[in-house]
Amino acid sequence: MINLENKVVVITGGCGFLGSTFVKAVLEHNGRVVIADLDKEAGNRLLLTLAESGVSQDRILFSETSINNIHSVERLIEETHLKFGKIDALLNNAHPRNSNYSKVLDESSYDAFCENLTNHLGGYFLCMQQFSKYFVKQGFGNIISMSSIYGVVAPRFDIYEEADFTMPVDYAPIKSGITHLTKYFARYYKNKNLRFNCISPGGVFNNQHPSFVEKYNRYGTNKGMLNPEDLCGTLLFLLSDLSEYINGQNIVVDDGWSL
Repeated sequence: MINLENKVVVITGGCGFLGSTFVKAVLEHNGRVVIADLDKEAGNRLLLTLAESGVSQDRILFSETSINNIHSVERLIEETHLKFGKIDALLNNAHPRNSNYSKVLDESSYDAFCENLTNHLGGYFLCMQQFSKYFVKQGFGNIISMSSIYGVVAPRFDIYEEADFTMPVDYAPIKSGITHLTKYFARYYKNKNLRFNCISPGGVFNNQHPSFVEKYNRYGTNKGMLNPEDLCGTLLFLLSDLSEYINGQNIVVDDGWSL
């Protein structure tokens, strides 16, 4: 069984749909977690839920964080170090997006496209850059970033035909960019005892349109759409010492959907 005892993991977007599941998974495997999120109210609710489930306050910290603000990211690192004395890993999991997100290609504006790339891919870059500086001084570190199958393969637009949303045009270059940014950092920090990997999930069920879910599942090999918990095994493995020599990799977790 994977044991993350004494490991300190910072999770951006830690209050979100996936993030809160990842927070709980790390805690369940004896790790310590910093929940980095812009939503302070959601952070307080999550802290209360964790406390009620018996999680000791000395194992968790909430930090109100914008991944697009260097001072906010620096403060996150400082707060984490002050409480725990070290940082073992960062999980880049936040998903910033503007109000134009999810519009079809013909309705997407240049400015909105650029804003989403800056906020999402740019935010991941900023966190990777600043945490890497800390990790080099510390002598070790591990950064995992959430990419997507749509950073690996082209969209299957047929599954969206009857749904009330689509696959945004900005999402694909963001997620493919995260994958290659990961490889860049892994090569740049060669021989520094730092690791950089990413996870590319398939679709995760979140009460999407029934037609979309039915069509999506046709491409799966066993299950089709995943649950958030289905991603935790890969994450925990990458956080653990069992993956010590895995670096610069993109691990696809999609039930064979992208085959």
